[in-house]
Amino acid sequence: MPKPRVTIEYCTKCRWLLRAAYMAQEFLSTFEEDLGEVALRPGRVAGVYRIYVDDEVLFDRKRHGGFEEIKVLKQMLRDRIEPDKDLGHIDKS
Repeated sequence: MPKPRVTIEYCTKCRWLLRAAYMAQEFLSTFEEDLGEVALRPGRVAGVYRIYVDDEVLFDRKRHGGFEEIKVLKQMLRDRIEPDKDLGHIDKS
């Protein structure tokens, strides 16, 4: 079975490339054995910032009312692709 593909779509006009690249790096370092790839996709819609797992939306900035902390995004991704994975200090209160 192929490993999941994460795509981060970001608004180029908002200059969110660095944010997207940072999140890609964080996902790859945390889920290095669990992901097939992480891709960055320049968005064509103003203000877009979405994270997809395969073709399903995991996170949408507009729907969530802003950006989430990387901790929350990692937990969301873990819950989707590898629910039993321990994220160490991220899972601690």
